[in-house]
Amino acid sequence: MATSTDAPEWTSVLDFFFLERLRPDFDARAHGEYWKWRMRGGADEQIVARFTDTAEQAAREELDHWTDDPHGRLALIIALDQFPRSIWRDTERAFSNDHKALAIALEGYSNGHYDALETPWYRTIYNLPLMHCEGPDHLDRLDRAIALAQEVLADAPAHLRPGYEFAAEQPVEVRKVVAVFGRHPHRNAVLGRVSTPEEEAYLAKGGFPHLRPLPGRPG
Repeated sequence: MATSTDAPEWTSVLDFFFLERLRPDFDARAHGEYWKWRMRGGADEQIVARFTDTAEQAAREELDHWTDDPHGRLALIIALDQFPRSIWRDTERAFSNDHKALAIALEGYSNGHYDALETPWYRTIYNLPLMHCEGPDHLDRLDRAIALAQEVLADAPAHLRPGYEFAAEQPVEVRKVVAVFGRHPHRNAVLGRVSTPEEEAYLAKGGFPHLRPLPGRPG
């Protein structure tokens, strides 16, 4: 872990978001708890306090130079895809950088940056824009996300595999929704979109993919 004063500016993002960093022997229970903390709102308060300026800078394209490095690219994806969902939760702005995050991720697949990421937790987060960003190619991207998640699962340490089995199911579940509706209906209200009758029925049932109970936890 970089600790010197000349560490890249994006190091703080990865140090915060990945307690595991480069430790393949990380405790499975702690890994699961930390995953829930960062993905289910537990980190919101700290993200707002520490990284609102980072998210703002990323949105203004002031951090695009981070993409010169594979880990910087990952940190920028987090700043564009994950941090807004905490900072501006339940508002339109939570999703406003999805297309930019996707473009940065796609470039990293073609230039070798994704392949340079060392851990399954890095790669799982990196792949989220494929699922999150709405658009006409969404199903194709979800097919890619499914394939990549299977690769991540195959490479995951044995003691962490149950968590990555869950992660590999996630794009499958999201694809089912997008295949029917062509978008994420749970965003309709905050985006000012009118739900179709079919979407209203889906929303009434709940059980959205992004809220599936994590392994070993009630929710």
